[in-house]
Formats: sequence, structure tokens, C-alpha cells
Amino acid sequence: MTEQQWLNRLSEALLGGLNRAEGDPHRPGWHIAAPVGLLNDPNGFIQFDGRYRLFYQWNPLACAHGAKTWGQLVSDDLVHWQHLGLALAPTEDYERNGCYSGSAVDNNGELTLIYTGNVKYDRERRTAFQCLAVEREFGEFEKLGPVLDLPEGYSGHVRDPKVWWHDGRWWMVLAAQSEDGQGKVLLYRSPDLHHWQQTGVLAGSGEGNIGEFGYMWECPDLFELGGRQVLICCPQGLPAEAERYQNLYQCGWLAGELDWHSGRLAHGDFHELDLGFEFYAPQTTLDDQGRRLLIGWLGLPDDNEPAQPTRDYGWMNQLSCPRVLSWRQGHLYQNPVPELAALRGEVLRWQGLAVQAPRLQGGRAELELDVSGEVRIYLGQAAVLTLNADGLELRRLNWRSGEWESRRWRGQVSDLRLLLDSSSIELFINGGEATMSARYFPGANPEIRWGGAGEIRFCYWPLGSAWVE
Repeated sequence: MTEQQWLNRLSEALLGGLNRAEGDPHRPGWHIAAPVGLLNDPNGFIQFDGRYRLFYQWNPLACAHGAKTWGQLVSDDLVHWQHLGLALAPTEDYERNGCYSGSAVDNNGELTLIYTGNVKYDRERRTAFQCLAVEREFGEFEKLGPVLDLPEGYSGHVRDPKVWWHDGRWWMVLAAQSEDGQGKVLLYRSPDLHHWQQTGVLAGSGEGNIGEFGYMWECPDLFELGGRQVLICCPQGLPAEAERYQNLYQCGWLAGELDWHSGRLAHGDFHELDLGFEFYAPQTTLDDQGRRLLIGWLGLPDDNEPAQPTRDYGWMNQLSCPRVLSWRQGHLYQNPVPELAALRGEVLRWQGLAVQAPRLQGGRAELELDVSGEVRIYLGQAAVLTLNADGLELRRLNWRSGEWESRRWRGQVSDLRLLLDSSSIELFINGGEATMSARYFPGANPEIRWGGAGEIRFCYWPLGSAWVE
């Protein structure tokens, strides 16, 4: 389609679908979701000219994956967001099957996007180009075209460039699949964003001491934290273990030392970034306060997605809350950004036996909780948390199969923070030592109920809306 055809189709979709989407009881009130259609990966997360900018993969024409565009948002505080409409659409031959994921940088005062132009010839053959686009005076993006073709020795599955400035030059990590079907992360450098040279294979399946580890490592992100280089990535093709790698695709992190000359990351073990049911394709940025911030997609491709009940209302998927990353005692911690406290209503404090605790409104809420003994927390009729001496179990009703399923975290739970938003759960365990995120669909006006023989102490806040019209 031409750009004008895309704009016409987008206008039709928005005019015909906004009211229907807003009428869904599962529509989030303070998480990011697309106005209509399907949202997936967060892209181009950056603080530019004092404001937070965030882009996302978007099919505004259907609740299905297809030729993706980039939607865009802006925020002054990471809490209240405003949609700015379409940023990129696949109108050129080098991106004809989608403007796939990428990042954003401040290039001497110009907001510049680096993204993958996806081209499919048939079901078996494809290629990819890494492309640039620059924001102009009235917020439109001028495409500068491809700056990097398919590297030699790799399949057409090369995508998701994450770019940053370090030591007088630009650097890029790029997801790639070798011709023999192994997932890799490649490291590139450039003096000007236009001319790129491969430094080496940063990490991947069969590299270093990691062994066979999946056929594709999507959405890589490399940054310094706590004196170490941390690589976040999403390996596909890991076999499930007893209590690890339970999702269809995984998301996790590695940490170590980077040799900038060889491009190799000497790293430790792979750790799952989130132990819940849905968390994928996260992207980070460094803001003006020096914080490393992260936003992820509360979803997974090719899994339960097509059965989501929100399809009946013309929209699908949402992003996570913004999180602050920190490095403590050799481990990556995550916590909600403190700015989210602006959404809190009047606090309710309570302590006593769990079975005597009051029922609470569970649609859009925050709960900080200390537990002694075994406690169960019922979230409507669609999810249950169980806390005991073994750790924490999150069970939810799978909306596709109708069966109950579970995820676990092992350890002593000293404190727990729950963030709820109509159809999402985000759990932060022991000050961010571990997280568990999930979508669930409890219906309108769900309640929080309590069970078990343990004692609890909590602070509860209803949460308001975060949208700026």
C-alpha cells in the first residue's frame, strides 16, 4: 500500500473501532495498548528533548500479525501517555512485509529510528534490511532507506537492531539466525549510523560455554549496569524443563565483560527475566536521571494470543508497566517506576488473619503485602496466588484450553507487590528480586478474596487512568 492508502485504512479502523475497544471490561486503564488492532514489541524507547518517546509494533487493521507499522506515544512522566498515531508504515519495497522492531537514538538533536525492513519472497525465503528514518519538523518521519544488508553466513532471519553511543561511535546489537539454524546476537559499530562494520558474534547458541541454546535470539539489548555488561534477549527453541523455560519462547539475561575489539561477551548463566506466563521483547533506555528503564510486551507470539477475548472488541495485547533496573549482589532487579504512585487513590491498610481480610476491588489496583504462613489470594475467578514456605505459585485459567496452569518461584517471600489492570497481573517479589507477569480475563468488576491459615499485612490502593486525550 502507498502511504496515503495506509492513512485511509487507519482512519477507517480508528473511526470504526475506538468505541468498541473502549467498551471492553478487559481494556487496561493505565497500561499501554493500541487504540485498535494488534500491538506487540515495544520499539524506540527513548527520552528525547526531555520527553519519553515510545513506539510499538502495530497492525491497526486487524487482530492478527501481518505487515507491521510503528505506532507512537509520548509522555512527560512515564505515567500519562498520549498516542501520536502512525510513525512508520511499510510503503517501500525494502520493507514491504513490515517495518519490524528496532530502536531510537538522539543523533545530534535528530530523533532517528533504526528498524528492520522485512521482505518475504515465499514461505521459505526471506531477507531483511536494517533501515533509518529521521523525525522532521511536524512529527513526520523521513525514511533514509537501508544501511545494512543481510550479513554473510546468516538466514533471512536478521532483525531487531538496538543502537547506542559509546566511546565516540555508534554500536548495534542485532538478532540473527545462522545458516545452520543457530540463534546469535551480532555486534556492529559505525561512525555515522550509515556505514556499519561487524565486530563479532556477541553471544548465542553454540558460543562460549552456553552450548545449544535455541534457533533464534530475538530483541537483543546490551547495556552497562553495576559495572557489568548485561545482555537481554529472547531465545526461541529452548526445551521446557521441570520449572524453567515453561513458555513457548523465553526472555532472559546474561551478564559479563565485553571485549569491544573482538565483540565477544564473556558471560555467566542465562536467567529468565520474568517467571510468569507472558513477558517478551523488552527494550530499555537510559533516561536523564541516569536510570536504566525497561518496558516489555505482556504477550507471546504463536501461543494463546489468537484466543484472547479482546478480539471481539477489536484490540489485542498490551505492554508492561515501566520498570527500573538495578544490579544487586550479582543479580538483576526490576521494580515499577516510582512515578506510578501518582495513580494511587486513597490507601487502605489492614492486618490480621488472611481468612478475615476484607474483599477488595481487583480491576485496577496496587497491593503491597507482607505474609506469614500460607496465604491464598483469589483474583476474580481467573487467577490464584499461593504463598507458603516453598515460595510462590501463580495459577491462572487458560482462556484457550479452559484448563488451570501454573508458574512457580522458589524461595522465601519476604514481601510482595501486585499491580493489576483489568486483564493483567505483574508481581514483584522481594523488592524486585523476581517478577511474574501474566494476562488473565476475570470479567467486569473482579474482587480480591483471601484464604489460607496465614497472617497478612497490606496496603491497598485503587489506581486511576493514565491516558491523555
